[in-house]
Amino acid sequence: MPGATAQAAQASKSSEMAWRRIDLHIHTPASSDYQQSSVTILDILRRAADRELDIIAFTDHNSVRGYADLWREIEDLEMLEYLGRMEPAETERLAEYRRLLSRMLVLPGFEFTAQFGFHILAIFPEGTTVRLMEHLLLLLGVPEERFGSGEVGATTDVLRAYEILADHGALVIGAHVNSTHGIAMQGLRFGGQTKIAYTQDPNLHALEVTDLLPASNRRSTARFFSGTKTEYPRRMHCIQGSDAHRLEQDPVRETNFGVGDRVTEVLLPEVSFAALKALFSGDDFDRTRAYAAPPSDPVKAARLDGNTATQAFHEGAASKRGLSAILRDVVAFANSGGGVIYLGASASEKRPIAGLANAAMLTAELKRDIDAQISPAVDAAFEERVSDGKQVVVVTVADGSRKPHAIEPGGIFVRRDGGTAQATRDEIVQMVTGVAAAASTPAPAVQSNGRATARAPKTETTAARGRGRSASPTPQMQAASGNGRTDGTGAAGAEPPAATALEPYEESVDPDPVAPTTGIEVLDAFDLDGTRYYTLRDLRYHKLIYNVTKATNRRLWRAAVTQREKGDLDDASVRWNGDYGLWRSYRQRSGDRRFDLVYRGDGDPRIFFGVSEAGMTGRWKSLLPAPKTTA
Repeated sequence: MPGATAQAAQASKSSEMAWRRIDLHIHTPASSDYQQSSVTILDILRRAADRELDIIAFTDHNSVRGYADLWREIEDLEMLEYLGRMEPAETERLAEYRRLLSRMLVLPGFEFTAQFGFHILAIFPEGTTVRLMEHLLLLLGVPEERFGSGEVGATTDVLRAYEILADHGALVIGAHVNSTHGIAMQGLRFGGQTKIAYTQDPNLHALEVTDLLPASNRRSTARFFSGTKTEYPRRMHCIQGSDAHRLEQDPVRETNFGVGDRVTEVLLPEVSFAALKALFSGDDFDRTRAYAAPPSDPVKAARLDGNTATQAFHEGAASKRGLSAILRDVVAFANSGGGVIYLGASASEKRPIAGLANAAMLTAELKRDIDAQISPAVDAAFEERVSDGKQVVVVTVADGSRKPHAIEPGGIFVRRDGGTAQATRDEIVQMVTGVAAAASTPAPAVQSNGRATARAPKTETTAARGRGRSASPTPQMQAASGNGRTDGTGAAGAEPPAATALEPYEESVDPDPVAPTTGIEVLDAFDLDGTRYYTLRDLRYHKLIYNVTKATNRRLWRAAVTQREKGDLDDASVRWNGDYGLWRSYRQRSGDRRFDLVYRGDGDPRIFFGVSEAGMTGRWKSLLPAPKTTA
């Protein structure tokens, strides 16, 4: 195919062993279930470049039309260039294609629907012709009129499809094997020898998993296929891909990924199909790892936490009343340690980004009002951003150096939890005397490297499993509070130092495939100097958070701790579906519905607080209320 060879040569120039980012499961509008009809192939390439991907593959449902459209347009533009008939816009478009294709390798492929609906990714070498791939689709039993559709009727058996695709040089990968249409057949009550055959066949090169990597979690798909099970002796390469049916992640359903939102890194000597296939045909499993892409939209990432002690949202700011509320937030943040204000977006992650009609005019007006109405002067920085194509203004307010700050004619405000409130007399006195910070956040001891020492060490249960019951304070914790402490000579009975509050800190952990994908699980708890500290698991971000108290500013953390403190689980009030249970549901002030869920398959019940509808995936989805029907 014209241009493909040049692209491969350009992409493979970096001939040194390095980690390369790959997304081998990307759909285009050639798939009938693509969610954004206005997206172009050039948009997809730009998005892949923004996510710094090195290798991508177009894998439309039983079709190669998206890949064909890419090169057809380039060939047309190159013909116009050769004839000297290009318009300026066409010159710019061809230059953009060349720039993007010099940065990444685009491989041809398709997602084949085998017999009984199982999905298989077939990735082909650079330069493979569209005619050959369409011939293979016909050979596999896909009717030409069903090209692009995931529903194609009776086709070829899975094992025979592996053989045909491998014989024609394809890299053969089981698509989303642990979910719908996956060859691992999770959730199906049959399998046995068929499942073994489907996942161990020598013509199958890798498995795409949706519960992420690595395989350290004992329930992960990657660990299941690690070669340790007698029935599954062949260790399989496991990767992750976005399965993108849209350009960017769906703001309503977080598991509906965009291009490059779920990526694998592979250690390759060069960017080429040959290097990729050699890796997955071998047994060097240390050259594959998950890559956690950073949030693509900072505004959307901030909305996941909602209004907190350090951030606030204003969807509309056109009226004087709206401007007054923003000014109160500016004063509150200046009096309370600083914060960020988002204008043009709601705190509810499910609401569309509203945007601002004229961000520049609003910024100028706010700057004038802040200078005229707030005293002493505050330090506020303004930045215009775009989220979902809408203008948003981000105001960063620094901690005030001359507190208390007030808004004319004399309103003094502070930030409490997720809202702004009038300062009390005591709070004003504390600001005036300069003791507010010491009263609210005792300074921890600091080592020479700047890290606080007053941290609770993890219990064995938490460190090993990320779960557990309450834990007693360790000697290190007692030492931090002064209990049983000795003086510098080792003699007991010295005057104990003042109590030091433990600072929260966090660490990343592997996802738990049993748990829902949003919400909070409360793990360990211990008491220290009259304060109860908790260890939480954040299911959305796959983190353990240590030393959380009931006074935390994070709304979801505080709600989970509060529910935990109300008492033990009432098993009689749980609606069970096997080991999965729905304890209760409720609506937040934003209108979003949340659920408290229970899992009893591990012995002691595990409770997941504040789970959103989007987080109830897999078996949890069966617990969602049936949609209301109208007569």
